[in-house]
Amino acid sequence: MNKSNINTHHQNIFWYILTYSGIILLFLLVGIFPLYEYDSNLIKNNIKLKNQIEEQKELAPIYLNLLKVMNNKDVRVLPNPEKTAILRGEAGKFQDDFRKIAGNAGLMIVSLTPDLSTLAGSSTSFLHNVVLKGEFANFRKMFIGLGAVPYLDRIEEISIQQNPDSMEFRMKIWIALK
Repeated sequence: MNKSNINTHHQNIFWYILTYSGIILLFLLVGIFPLYEYDSNLIKNNIKLKNQIEEQKELAPIYLNLLKVMNNKDVRVLPNPEKTAILRGEAGKFQDDFRKIAGNAGLMIVSLTPDLSTLAGSSTSFLHNVVLKGEFANFRKMFIGLGAVPYLDRIEEISIQQNPDSMEFRMKIWIALK
């Protein structure tokens, strides 16, 4: 009889150990592991936020410069004067004005010849044939300068040719006459 009592006692201890081990395992699975995952996610998010804050600190001066530029009301405006006509006797003024504009733009004038046949009679426009040499960016600057000439009537033709040393620009420019 004593023998069966010991076996049941060992079996009860085995079941107690198994039950308590299961409870501990269940506690670990339900309580501690999810908490560990939650903490690791918080740590990852914290590191991510710290990196974003560092990026914001590094980019703040650039952002402030962009805001300053956007709020700057001194926007580049192309010249657009009131269109007028120049007196026939002052038609030579265009050559001086054009030389100054081309020089400021960094272009070299190869030739600037007026077409005297367009000046004859009661013509309201006077043609100038122009050949320039230089860089394309300077050609753009020259156009902006020409936009400020109030008696410029129109530019009829533009021809651009790439040469080994620079670009060559040919234009037909009409000025308005009174």
